[in-house]
Amino acid sequence: MDPGFRDDKVGTDMEKKIVKPGQNKLSGETSPYLLQHADNPVDWYPWGDEALNKAREENKPILLSIGYSACHWCHVMAHESFEDPQIAEQMNRLFVNIKVDREERPDLDRVYQTAHQVLAQRAGGWPLTVFLDPADQMPFFAGTYFPPTSRHGMPGFADVLMRIDEFYRKEHEGLRKQAESLQAVLTQIEAPAGEDLPAATVFKQARQALEQDFDRRYGGFGQAPKFPHPGFCQRLLRHWRATAREPNQDVQALYMVSHTLGQMARGGLYDQLGGGFFRYSVDAYWAIPHFEKMLYDNGQLLALYAQAWQASADPYYRDIANATADWAIREMQSPDGGFYATLDADSVDDDGQKTEGAFYTWTPAEIKGLLNDDEFLAVETAYGLDQPPNFENSRWHLNLRQGQSPDTGLLADARMKLLKARGQRTRPARDEKIICSWNGLMIQGLAIAARALDRDDLAESAMRAANFVREKLWDDEDGLRSVYKDGRARFPAYLDDYAFLLNGLLELLQTRWDSPLFGFCLTLARRLVDDFEDRDHGGFFFTAHQHEKLLFRPKTFTDEAVPAGNGVATVALQRLGFLLGDTGFLQAAQNALRSGKSAIERYPPGHATMLDALEEHLQPGETIVIRGEAEDAARWRKAATMAYAPKRQVYLLSGDDEELADAFADKRAGQGTVAYLCTGHVCSEPLTTMDGLLAAIAN
Repeated sequence: MDPGFRDDKVGTDMEKKIVKPGQNKLSGETSPYLLQHADNPVDWYPWGDEALNKAREENKPILLSIGYSACHWCHVMAHESFEDPQIAEQMNRLFVNIKVDREERPDLDRVYQTAHQVLAQRAGGWPLTVFLDPADQMPFFAGTYFPPTSRHGMPGFADVLMRIDEFYRKEHEGLRKQAESLQAVLTQIEAPAGEDLPAATVFKQARQALEQDFDRRYGGFGQAPKFPHPGFCQRLLRHWRATAREPNQDVQALYMVSHTLGQMARGGLYDQLGGGFFRYSVDAYWAIPHFEKMLYDNGQLLALYAQAWQASADPYYRDIANATADWAIREMQSPDGGFYATLDADSVDDDGQKTEGAFYTWTPAEIKGLLNDDEFLAVETAYGLDQPPNFENSRWHLNLRQGQSPDTGLLADARMKLLKARGQRTRPARDEKIICSWNGLMIQGLAIAARALDRDDLAESAMRAANFVREKLWDDEDGLRSVYKDGRARFPAYLDDYAFLLNGLLELLQTRWDSPLFGFCLTLARRLVDDFEDRDHGGFFFTAHQHEKLLFRPKTFTDEAVPAGNGVATVALQRLGFLLGDTGFLQAAQNALRSGKSAIERYPPGHATMLDALEEHLQPGETIVIRGEAEDAARWRKAATMAYAPKRQVYLLSGDDEELADAFADKRAGQGTVAYLCTGHVCSEPLTTMDGLLAAIAN
C-alpha cells in the first residue's frame, strides 16, 4: 500500500482536507454518503479532533448523525431536515454537528447503536440520531428518524432540537448522573466468559428455535419486514448434513432451507431480470423489497445457493447462484478487482424525481412496447401482470408465480430484452467504497461457487479481489485498512476486516492455490490474534488494542446482517490450526468459544456462526492436502469437493512448490498424486489412489 495514502490514526485529522468554497467540512471526505451532505446548510464535520475539540471549547452538545448511502430513510431525513435552512440554522447555533458513514466507522455505529438500545429501550436503526455530552462523547438522548414537524405521533426534529438544548442547559447535573449509569451498563454489556465450552445441547436448541420461527407458508423466519438470514439457513443445512448417518436424517431441516430459498428467489427480494438480492422484504411473502442491494448480502447468499445446489441437486439453486455471481462481477466489481459496497434504493423516475424502486419497476404498457405478443404473454403469465399492480403508482415489481419456470426460451428472451431496456434508465447510485470485510464475504462466496458450479472465471474474479486488497489495503507495518476510495486507503481495520478476509482467502486457496496468498493468510491470522484477542477472557474485540478510545470496546458473538466477527475468526483460526498443526491458533479459537458460552447458550440461533465453530471444535471435519501434477490432482480435488461437506477443507498443492517446505514438510509430493487426510489431530496414511481417497471420505 502506498504510504502516501495512509491514514495513521482514526479520530485525528492527519490529512490536510480541502474544504470547497460554499460547502461544509464534509467536502474533503471520500465517502459518497458524507459527500451527499457536503452542500447541506448544516455545518457538518466528520468525526475527528477538530469537531470534538470545538464542542468542548464552545460547550455545545454534539449532534451525531449516522447513516449510509443506500439508506432510504437517511435520504428522507436529509431532504426534509438537513436541507431546510431554518432547521439547519437551529442545528448550527445549538450544536456541533457530526456526520458519520456507518460503513466507514462501524465501531462508532456499534457503540452508539448499543447506547441507543439502552437509552430508548428498543432497537436502533438508520438514520441514527444521538446527542452527546461534549466532555466525553457520552450520549444522553438517542433516536432514529425524525420528521421535520410532528406527525404520526413522532416529535418534529425542530422541537427535538429545542428541547435537547434546554435539557442540556438546565439539567446538566442530572445528565451527568445518567451518563454514569449508562457507562456502568455499557461496560458490563458483554456476558462474562465461561470456563467451559458451551453445552452440546445448543445445537438442538437452535434447531428447535428456528423451526418455531419458520414461516411454513412463505418460507423464511419471522414476519414482516422479512430478512434473508443466510446464517439461519446455513445452520439448518449443516444440521441436516450432521444427521446424515443417523437412522432418521433431519429432512425437515433441509425442507426449511429449500422452501425459504425457493420463495426468496421467486419473489421480489430477488432481481428477476438482473440477478442479485435486495436487502429485505417489506412484507411477509417476499413480494416487495427495500430496493437497496448490499455486497455483504449477496456474498453470503451466493455461497448459500451454491451449497444448496450441492446439497439438493436442485438446478434452480444453481441458476440463482450463477446469476448472482454474474451480477456481482458485472455491476459491483471495479476495474482494479475490488468490489464496491452498495446500490442505492432510490433512483430517478419518469418525472425526474428520486423514488424508491423506480429503476426496477414497470407498467404493462412499458413491457408490451418492448416485446412481441408471444413474449408479452409469457411475461404476463409468469410474472402476474394480469393481476392488480403490486407496487406504487400502478407499477409492477416482477415476482415469479408459483409453478412457473424461468427457463423457457421465450421467457428468457423476453427477460434479456427487458434487462437491456432497463439498462437505458438512470441507474441507482453506486457507493464505490471498497470495504475490506465485505470483499472478504464476496471472495468467500465466489470461491465456494467456483467449486460448486465448476466455473473457473469465478475463482479468477475472487483472486482479482484478493490481490486488490493485498496491494491497496495492506501495509506490512500498519496492517490492514478498512476502506478504499479515490486512491486512499483509510481507517485501521476492524475485527470483521481481518476475520472475513482471512476466511474468504482460505476458501479461495481451496479453489486455487497460491503460495504468496497462503503466506498472507498466516500474517493476517497472527495479526488478528495479536491485535484483537482479549487476553484475559478470550474472544476478540471489534477494535484493535491500539484503536482510538471509545466509550467501550464491543466484543460481540451475535450474528447480525453479517456473521459475527468472533464466529468467523474462530472458524478460520481453527481451520488454519488443524491445517498446520498450530496449537496457538487452536487455543485462541477455544478461548473464544469459552468466552462466548453465556451468549450462545442464552439464544443459540442468534449465534449460528459460533455454533459452526463449536461444531468443528467438537467434531472436526476432514482436512485434505492433495499433492501432484495439476491435471490429475484437479480430478481428485473435484471428486472430493463435489458433495456438500461444510466442514471439509481440500487444498491442492502443486507437486514442486518449494515455498511450502516449512508449512507442509510432512505432506510432500510423491511420484504420482497423493492425498493426506487428517481429521482434527488424527491423520491417515498417505492415499495414493483416488478411489482410496473417496473411500476414506465415505468412512
